[in-house]
Amino acid sequence: MRVLAAMSGGVDSAVAAARAVAAGYDVTGVHLALSRNPQTYRSGARGCCTIEDSRDARRAADVIGIPFYVWDMAERFHTDVIEDFVAEYAAGRTPNPCLRCNEKIKFEAVLDRAVALGFDAVVTGHHARLGADGLLRRSVDAAKDQSYVLAVLTRAQLDRSIFPLGELTKAQVRAEAAQRGLAVAEKPDSHDICFIADGDTRGFLAQRLGDEPGEIVDAETGEVLGEHSGAYAYTVGQRRGLGLERPAPDGRPRYVLSITPVSNTVTVGPAEALAVRTVHAERPVWTGSPPPAGPVECEVQLRAHGSPVPAVVTLAGDQFTAQLRSPAQGIAPGQAVVAYRQDSDGDIVLGSATITEAR
Repeated sequence: MRVLAAMSGGVDSAVAAARAVAAGYDVTGVHLALSRNPQTYRSGARGCCTIEDSRDARRAADVIGIPFYVWDMAERFHTDVIEDFVAEYAAGRTPNPCLRCNEKIKFEAVLDRAVALGFDAVVTGHHARLGADGLLRRSVDAAKDQSYVLAVLTRAQLDRSIFPLGELTKAQVRAEAAQRGLAVAEKPDSHDICFIADGDTRGFLAQRLGDEPGEIVDAETGEVLGEHSGAYAYTVGQRRGLGLERPAPDGRPRYVLSITPVSNTVTVGPAEALAVRTVHAERPVWTGSPPPAGPVECEVQLRAHGSPVPAVVTLAGDQFTAQLRSPAQGIAPGQAVVAYRQDSDGDIVLGSATITEAR
C-alpha cells in the first residue's frame, strides 16, 4: 500500500511517518510550503509553515529512510484559508483556520493530488483515532485530541486517511521520537495562527480590512457606550479589550454578545446574556453513520477547546440544529459544532457543521 506522509516538521508528523513505515506501508514524505514568503510566517516553536520546519521535515525523512518532496500549496492556502479567514471576520463571524486548512488543504488538495499520483492514503500526525470500523474517534490523549478539527472530513476522505498517533499520549510520542533518533523529539508544539507572524490578529485584520469605526451598544438599554475601529476585532464572549470608559451600573463586566456587520455594531451585555440553548448550523458533514432520519441524543463540542455538552441534534437538508440540554456560553458563529456519541471505546465523531446562529 502506497501512502503519502504529510510532514510538517514537528514531532507528531515525524513519528506518524515512522510508524507508517514500521507498519509495512510504502511511504513517501511531503512537506507543504504554505507561505508565499516563508519569512513572514512564524519561526521556531510559534508556527508550522517556516523554512526551519521544512528543513526539520527533510531531516526526519532522511532518518526514517523515505523519499521526501516539498509541494507548493501557497496559492491554494492563501485563497482557501487566509482569504476565507479575513472574509469570515469581515462578516462578523469567528473562523477556525486550522479546521479550514484540514478541510481544504490537507484532506482535499493534498489527498486529491496524492490519489492522482497513485497513492492509496495520506498519513498525518493528528491526535485522533480511526477504528477498524472506520469511525473517527477522539485520541486517548484528551489534552491533545484533534478530532474537532477533523470532523469536517467526508466519509470518502476518512477512508483514505491514516492517523497512527491516536493511541498515544504526547509524552509517548516524544519518547518514541527520541528512541528513533529523530531530532524533533523535543521540538516545542506550534501555537496560535501560523500565518500571523507576530500573533496580533487584530492588527493583521486591520491591515487588510482597514479602519471601520462603529458603535459599541448596550444590549439592555440601547445606549451607545463607546466606539470601535473595526467590528472584526471582536468575537462573541470577549470580555477584555472592549475599551469602554464607563463600567456597568452594577459594576459587573460586560461581554460581547453579538456583532452586526450591516450596521457595524458591537453589542455588549452581562455574562448571563451569553447563555445559549439552541445552535443552528449549516453545511453539515455526517461521517459516523448514514445521516439520521430523526433526532439524535449525543454530545456537542462548540469550540476547539470546549467541553462537550449533552444535546439533541436534528438534520433537515442543509440545516443542523442542536438543542442543548444545559446552556453554553460564548458560542460564536463561524465556529464548528461537532456531534459525538460515546461507546465502550470512547467518543465517536458523528458529524459537524458550521455555526450560523446561537440563541
